[in-house]
Amino acid sequence: MSEQGNQQAQARRFWATAIVAAVIAAVVTIAVAALLVNIFERQREAEEPFFRIVEVDEDTVDPAVWGQNWPLQYEGHMRTDEMEPTRYGGSEAVPRTPDDRDPRTEVPRSRLEADPRLEILYAGYPFAVDTREDRGHAYMLDDATYTRRQEVGQLRGYCLHCHSSVHSTYRELGGGDTWEGFLELNPMPYDEAREHVEHPVSCVDCHDPETMAVRVTRPAFKQGIANYKASQGIDDYDVNRDASRQEMRSFACAQCHATYYFQEETRELIFPWSQGVRADEILEHYQLTGFAHWTHGDTGADMLKVQHPEYEMFEHGIHGQAGVSCADCHMPYERVGAMKVSNHQVRSPLLNIARSCQTCHSEPEEELRQRVHTIQDRNFELNNLSIDAVANLIQEIIVFKEEGASDEELEQAREHHRKAQFYADFVESANSMGFHSPQESARVATLAINHARRGQMALRDDASEELLTRARPQLREIEPLPFRAGPDDVEPPPMEAPEPDDEENAENGANDS
Repeated sequence: MSEQGNQQAQARRFWATAIVAAVIAAVVTIAVAALLVNIFERQREAEEPFFRIVEVDEDTVDPAVWGQNWPLQYEGHMRTDEMEPTRYGGSEAVPRTPDDRDPRTEVPRSRLEADPRLEILYAGYPFAVDTREDRGHAYMLDDATYTRRQEVGQLRGYCLHCHSSVHSTYRELGGGDTWEGFLELNPMPYDEAREHVEHPVSCVDCHDPETMAVRVTRPAFKQGIANYKASQGIDDYDVNRDASRQEMRSFACAQCHATYYFQEETRELIFPWSQGVRADEILEHYQLTGFAHWTHGDTGADMLKVQHPEYEMFEHGIHGQAGVSCADCHMPYERVGAMKVSNHQVRSPLLNIARSCQTCHSEPEEELRQRVHTIQDRNFELNNLSIDAVANLIQEIIVFKEEGASDEELEQAREHHRKAQFYADFVESANSMGFHSPQESARVATLAINHARRGQMALRDDASEELLTRARPQLREIEPLPFRAGPDDVEPPPMEAPEPDDEENAENGANDS
């Protein structure tokens, strides 16, 4: 090739290389520019996690209004109506035909149908008429409004403390003072109080409308947690002032997911935490105050009803002690762009193991699920045994009553009945089937079994020899009660709930919710 040809070839290679380099440089420049723009946008997103389209304040109850500013959270909140069961619980319903009294086309499954022994335990109380599984927040107001307990009990406005968006209602009734509004709403007949609320729990109940910080709005919880802290030697505790951000991610839930009762005269809703939040500490509070929810329809014992003590169980479980919050598992964070958003669907962690569990636990999803099921299966068995022990004690007290036992001869057995059923109901009423605190749940179930045993011993020790002779044949004839079917057993078809015609249930309904 001539010298001129070589020069031309070199020139072509030079320009080809230059063009390729220019193209690469342009692509890199565009990519870097796009990356910088993306980083800048994400930084802006992080600096401004939301953009206010509408103003919200303490009286903005409708979540749809809040949803214009926080659409991702609102989307999750609206999905609390989705029902997906887990092995124990979750959210599930059965179809029903609506009528003039109850327009619902679906209702939660009946616990009384699943375990008829509960009718024996709750005899004389509205829970013997209608006790159902729980489901999503979207249903909390309707399920409280249309429960058949409304027909036999004397329900009051205190029910709305946990079953509605009531913060703004308290402010309205109290002229801006939520405590005064709380005291005003509590004693109202339920139908009258129901006219003051419109929505299930809403954004304003858990968030400061100015800062969106998580907060507590329920007056009964504010007083209850202050009493609990005082029992630990911490005086003048203000939950919204003194709690850490991580604690608030549990306290916002605990203001409803806890047990409570109502002061007899004023109907003030009270969290029984003056001695602590363990089951036996709560029982000590009741023993000191002499309170009873009702008189048992068969045994005559002064009884206590436990209401969903999720916080009390969780507080002493391994996750609660490790500083994990309710929201960490039930409302796990999700990454959307540069924003870290808490999932507001609020459901079982077993339905979202990757985000709820595997952020801390590296084991495979199926292994984690089986671990939970193993804990729950064992607790289910213990729960079954404790309910059976209490039901058997009730059967024996009935025999001794029918054979003419005096109140003095029944006094100790009735006291053990009160305690045994309180402990059994504590486990029965706590959602999670023991997972929130497996060892505490097992301990409490064992206390129930022990008091039932001691009650049976008291019947025999305190009865005259003549009474004991008359009672022995009837005691031998007591038939074993069927245990509750487990998730691996074939379940019977749904049954219609019994008609609420029990006058004793109605008479004892003043402290029902």
